Amino acid sequence: MPSVSRTFTTTATPDAAYAYLSDFSNAEEWDPGTKTCERTSGDGGVGTTYHNVSSFLGREVEITYTTAELAPPTRVHLRGTNEQFEGHDIFEITAAGRGSQVRYTAEMSFSGLSRLAAPAVAAYLPILAKKTVAELKAALDRQTA
Repeated sequence: MPSVSRTFTTTATPDAAYAYLSDFSNAEEWDPGTKTCERTSGDGGVGTTYHNVSSFLGREVEITYTTAELAPPTRVHLRGTNEQFEGHDIFEITAAGRGSQVRYTAEMSFSGLSRLAAPAVAAYLPILAKKTVAELKAALDRQTA
């Protein structure tokens, strides 16, 4: 299962970081692959679903994300699925000075023919993680402005 984890600091407080990250429609602002992400059901709590359209390794993919776990203001866990993919985006937030430290973990598993792409995805993830963290940190830092 390809996965990547990165930790960074932000000027956003834990409450501000949690509020921003728990609304996955914000992925349009920080996830370099996301083209659109719209809430399709729920009130933002556990069980809320989002329709995400992303570009990944030259392909456009549609993924349904479901809020799997919320532990204010320290943890957000979203589960993404489609016919051949399951992914987990996990954010762990702790206070750090006047801001926060965020640990972002992305885990992916594939089924069917898409399993053949797993090695390419694993090789690409560190590159994608660097860009994602830079954009995520910038988006979170704006939450204090």
